[in-house]
This record gives sequence, C-alpha cells and structure tokens, in this order.
Amino acid sequence: MQRTKPPFRADQVGSLLRSAPVKEARTRRATGEITPAGLKAIEDAEISKLVARQESLGLQAVTDGEFRRSWWHYDFLSHLDGVELVSVAQGLQFKGTQTKAEGLHVHGKIDFSPSHPMIDHFKYLKSVAKAVPKMTIPSPTALHYRGGRQAIEKTAYADMEPFFTDLGKAYTKAVRAFGEAGCTYLQLDEVYVAYLCDEAQRDYLRGRGDDPDRLLDVYADLVNAACAGRTPEMTISMHLCRGNFRSTWMAQGGYERVADILFNKMGVDAYFMEYDTERAGGFEPLRLLPKNKQVVLGVMTSKTGALESKDQLKRRIDEAAKFAPLEQLCLSPQCGFASTEEGNLLAEDEQWAKLGRCVEVAREVWGS
Repeated sequence: MQRTKPPFRADQVGSLLRSAPVKEARTRRATGEITPAGLKAIEDAEISKLVARQESLGLQAVTDGEFRRSWWHYDFLSHLDGVELVSVAQGLQFKGTQTKAEGLHVHGKIDFSPSHPMIDHFKYLKSVAKAVPKMTIPSPTALHYRGGRQAIEKTAYADMEPFFTDLGKAYTKAVRAFGEAGCTYLQLDEVYVAYLCDEAQRDYLRGRGDDPDRLLDVYADLVNAACAGRTPEMTISMHLCRGNFRSTWMAQGGYERVADILFNKMGVDAYFMEYDTERAGGFEPLRLLPKNKQVVLGVMTSKTGALESKDQLKRRIDEAAKFAPLEQLCLSPQCGFASTEEGNLLAEDEQWAKLGRCVEVAREVWGS
C-alpha cells in the first residue's frame, strides 16, 4: 500500500528550520557584508546538504526547506507584477507574539512573469534531488485575506471582481511555469480557508466589509484557477493551517463548515490537514472526502520538540480511518517547522527525529 506518486505515506509540509550558516549569511547580506551572489552560494550549499539529509531518512519527497525565504507567503507574492512588500504599522498578532511589521500592497495590475525568482529556486532543488522535489507556494487567497480591500489601490482595481480575475490568471500562469520547469509536486499553502472556520476571524472579516461565506466560494474559484495551470504529470496538494509562527497560532475551529467545498469544489489532489490539537476539531469531515483524493494527516506537531510515540500516531490514524479509507490517508507533521525564517521553538535534531518517526510509522501502517 505504499504510494509511487505524491502525496507519499510519510510526507512533509515543506519548511524546515534554517541552518546556522543560512541564518548568518542572511544577516550578513542584510548589513551589506556579502553580495546577493555570496548569499546564494551559501544557500545552494546548505540546500544541497538539507536535501541529502531528507533523503537519508527515507522521505520520498524533499523540499528546499524554504531556506531562501523570509516568509512562507510574502516572498512569492511580492514578486508578482503589481505587488510589493511594504512596512506596516504593526506585525501580525499571534497568540502571545507578533511578527515583523511587513505586509503586501497591490499597486498595479497583477500578473505572473516567467522571471519570477522561485522558478529558479525550484530548478536548483530539482538539480540536487534524487527523491521527488516538492515546491510550496502560498495559495492565491493569501494576497486578499490579510490586507483586504485596503491593501489594494483603487487606481489599480476600482472593483474587486477584476482583482480576483487577474489574480486567478496569474496563478494559472505560475502553476504552468512550475510544471514546465519539471515540477510534478506542487503545494498551495492555504491558511485562510481554515481561518474561515473560526468565529473570531469571521467577525473580523464582517467588520471590514467581507462576507465570509461568499469568500469561501471566491477562494474556491481562485484555487481552481491555479489548478487550471496544472501540467499532465503534476500533483497539486493543499496545506491547511491555523497559523504557525514561533510555535504559536492564530485561529481555531473544526473543518465542518468548509469541508464540502474544500473536498468537492476545489480541484486539488490532496490535503495536508492540521490535526495536532483540539483546535482543528475531529476527523468527522473526512467522511466527505471523494474517492479520488488523499488526505495527509497532520497528527504530529511541528510546534514542539517532544517526540510522539508510534502508538500515539497509530491511534490517531485509526481514528481518522473510521471516516476515510486507510488507503486514502498518509502521515506528516501538521505544519512546516519554520513558516518564517525565525522558526519554531525546537531543535534541529528534534525536527529530524519527528520526520524520521513519520517514515517509521508509515512503513509499519502501510507497508514498506
């Protein structure tokens, strides 16, 4: 019952704790001590080592750990035509901590250019990987949810409908460009559909003039526009999360409210679903999973270093299998280990132990 195409029985979301040489090099680049080429050379070397480490654990899909990024989303989105990264009054408020004070500003018509730097980032990953190279990018919803109407210049988009249309077209082009570069495993990091399960977030949206129920349909259309760029060999997965910064979180609420549209109206092939705490609710929504799709159970936490026992993980898989067939399930940590360059509050050895445990459990549950 092992899988030969993504997602794999033991898989991962994408981001990994930045290594000491990468952290040091990024600091030196920020102060002008090294050139962009000097930073890239260090990132290249560290990503090559990172990929080899993932492969040594037995992972069938490997990532670049998002080592070249500061944020899981802003680095990709700020390189779309018409979008820029700007300083804002305050950072995003998580439970007990706040991010850097940066955000996105839409100042012109949105489009995707073939010169987008992350195409080259993927090509490098592919060049050093023996396993399947997995690329992660933010879902298109990330450009709208965080800033809303206020972050979009009316000179660029007087109405929101053309904004959503152009954003969808840009993502169609982006996904196709990754496919043409040889990407067969692409993930859309989709935080905001999970946020629509949280009453406090829904109140926040209403307060700024958005209808959260209508947004779910708008967001489904955006995801499907991205999927329209899928090349024949490509698997597109979606990662669902309720916030991950310095081991803290932002939203809560089970998937029931969004499950039907999530599973049956969004054209992705697989779902990485956060399930490491009660904040994500129960497995009951998995009963709506279509027979042609996979769910990767994020029942292991990436927020702390404590290693889950094999029995603990197997019990959770058994619970999920009451609502979706075991052959449609896989295993991974619930999120990446470093959604921003700061990383979660655990050690690199603890990160690797968790990924290794996923491989061990998957082999015992689904066979080698």
